[in-house]
Amino acid sequence: MPPNTKIEVRRSSRRRRTVSAYRDGDKTVVLVPATFSRAEEQRWVDRMLERLEAREERRRPDDDALHARARDLADRYLDGRARPATVRWVDNQRARWGSCTPENRSIRLSKRLAGMPAWVVDYVLVHELVHLLIPHHGAEFWELVHRYPKAERARGYLEGVSAAARTDPGGPEAAELDDDVEDLHPDESADLAAHGRPAADLHPADDAGMGGS
Repeated sequence: MPPNTKIEVRRSSRRRRTVSAYRDGDKTVVLVPATFSRAEEQRWVDRMLERLEAREERRRPDDDALHARARDLADRYLDGRARPATVRWVDNQRARWGSCTPENRSIRLSKRLAGMPAWVVDYVLVHELVHLLIPHHGAEFWELVHRYPKAERARGYLEGVSAAARTDPGGPEAAELDDDVEDLHPDESADLAAHGRPAADLHPADDAGMGGS
């Protein structure tokens, strides 16, 4: 777990048999039954943190894989014309999900995107690949972007979660995609959070060490 990660435990009297956890910006929220003892709470917090970290590690592609993914998208949807020199994940991109520098043909994606749905990541990649060919957001730009068949779905997804985030002033920050106004909730699994479901669930009764709780 990152050293600056905050943990918030929320007890619920309506929760009987499940423990859930999800990322909320730099905070991890763990939802537990109100009937848990403090020892049970701590044990399940530790376990859920391990599960989240393992899931994030499995879903976090490296730069080589991301570059290969971008080249494949360029071949499939842009006739191979957009050839990035580098495509990499970055930690310091707090205000944008993706950006590119046409001069050196580099593309950068925020690591916060790594756990998002693959079709959303592909959309961001296509968006930035098209910027290697067209620097502005005119009609020609969007014509190429919409060669990606899930472009509208991805845009609607981003706009919908952004609108939800804006209604919660205390919620996690949003980020822009390049120079557009498209935002995305930086939750570890926004596709689940957008539907009101946590990122990881575990049934305590399935664990042999849980006892009768």
